[in-house]
Amino acid sequence: MSTDQSGKSFFPDPSEALRQVAQTPAAYGHYLADFQRVLLDMQAKLEILQQETQVHCRNTRVKGDKWGQARLRSYPVEKSLNDVLKNLQRVCAGLEKSAHKRHAHDEKVEETKKQRKANAELKARRNSPTLPPAPENPAGQGAQAPGNSYAAHPETIYDLGRRESA
Repeated sequence: MSTDQSGKSFFPDPSEALRQVAQTPAAYGHYLADFQRVLLDMQAKLEILQQETQVHCRNTRVKGDKWGQARLRSYPVEKSLNDVLKNLQRVCAGLEKSAHKRHAHDEKVEETKKQRKANAELKARRNSPTLPPAPENPAGQGAQAPGNSYAAHPETIYDLGRRESA
């Protein structure tokens, strides 16, 4: 928690800073990246510690040991440190995944807004369709227009469209 020199918090509510971080995906990603950087540094140091511990424990022999007894004694120590390293790797992967999911959430929200706006416009167009003006027929009221060959008589079977052949 950040404080000024008088010991008071910068924010009236201590969780205000995290609330602001949670509201923007970029700040969220940067915050988790800071944690991940610290954890990766810790992981590197623990890996060195693991190697040094392994060398030391396996080389620590007691008078009268048979072959492999020092190694068997060192397994529980090695296993506990290996488990810590595995969990640390999982935490790092989880932080990265969380940052990606947070960014994807905002993209999905924007996409949903656009989709709903488009659906509303489409629904509005369906409910109030605009009819184009009817073309005037200069040849007469009941006669077919000479340019409309499809309605008068199709020239090939491919011009039939959905109509069935005779």
